[in-house]
Amino acid sequence: MTGYRHIQYGLPALLLAALPCAAQTNEDENRQPPQTAMAADKLIVAHLDPIETDPALSLSGLVELTLEKYPDRLVSEALAQEADALAERSDAWVAGSTALALDYFDDRVANNRGAREMSATVEVTTWGWGQRDAGQAVAERAGLSAQKQSAAVKLEVTRLVREALWNMEIANIGLQQAQNALSVSEQLMKKVERRVELGDLPRADLLLAKGEYLQNRALVTQAEAEVMHSRKAYSSLTTLARVPANYQERQSELQSITANHPVLEAVNAVIERKRAEVEWIKTTDPINQPKLNIGAKSTRDGRDGQNIESAGVGVVMLFGGDAYNAPEIAKANLELNNAMAQREHLYRQLEKNLHEAEHALEVTRAELAIANELKQIAETHLKMTEVSFSAGEINLLDLIKIQARSLEAVRNSKLQEVKLQRNIAFYNQALGVQP
Repeated sequence: MTGYRHIQYGLPALLLAALPCAAQTNEDENRQPPQTAMAADKLIVAHLDPIETDPALSLSGLVELTLEKYPDRLVSEALAQEADALAERSDAWVAGSTALALDYFDDRVANNRGAREMSATVEVTTWGWGQRDAGQAVAERAGLSAQKQSAAVKLEVTRLVREALWNMEIANIGLQQAQNALSVSEQLMKKVERRVELGDLPRADLLLAKGEYLQNRALVTQAEAEVMHSRKAYSSLTTLARVPANYQERQSELQSITANHPVLEAVNAVIERKRAEVEWIKTTDPINQPKLNIGAKSTRDGRDGQNIESAGVGVVMLFGGDAYNAPEIAKANLELNNAMAQREHLYRQLEKNLHEAEHALEVTRAELAIANELKQIAETHLKMTEVSFSAGEINLLDLIKIQARSLEAVRNSKLQEVKLQRNIAFYNQALGVQP
């Protein structure tokens, strides 16, 4: 009975020693990033996607680095180039290309009397009434739209970075807790195995302990896979293998969607550009442009005749083109109204996202309070179990169940703390706040 009494007191003490290590969740520790260093030889599945902590890297710096290689930057660059091209067009003195026409006629193939005519005409495309001002307005609105679109792309990159970082941390928390449970079950299995060899415990208890160990080992394998998947997603997004030392955020004091939300500013800039394009089309003929012709002509009636030199100026004026412009104007108005409708849908979606983010924060704070209380109860229950197990009032199966429940309470408490910080970041994202 001496050996049996030893395991009665040894197992609960072992569990209680392991539990506080898993349950350590003081405030200073919460402010630290997850443990990113991981040795390949300590993994069950030898597949390691290395991610290191970089103390010199900030969250805002990470967003900038990610933005530099984010595919949508090409669209932003193209929009800026388009705005520059529109500005160059509106700043030009003429509304189109200038043409030079050269003509030569003689009568060699006819009566061959020596008659001939030569002319040269320069044709200049001029701006229509109010057309240049309308073109400058389009260029200005296009430039503003390109800037606001870049800001909206940056906000989207920020969202993806925030999600990737917190997904990694949640996966790391899951792995840490799974490894703690595996360590406890492994030590328990070794103790039981030793006592079975001594004849203090039945072999059924050893099978039970081994089953618990293998189940926890399978959970660690799954948790390792989740960590590696989250790391790969992060590195694919950022093209980096390092994370900031601290990426927790303060909750914004804003409580509603404002007009300077980057996404709203981007769609408003598109609307203003569409309005300017409507005015541009109203001043622009889709087929012709006003033109100024300046030419000179030299003619001779025959070989003995004198050359007659002349010069002339011509103007091409446009009128009566409203019927032809109407379809183009209607098309531009349709695009304008589509953009305005999109803004209304977008604003409603932003308000919905903010409400969900705010609600998620409230729920998580409530869940965290409950989880912390449950953790304390679980720790107390485990201490009571030690006494019951020592007195022979419960068996090994009950001890394992209480152990699992206690570790789960610790895991949930830590998880809710991480979710609270994550949801603060998501709340800021919903408001359009950059780190």
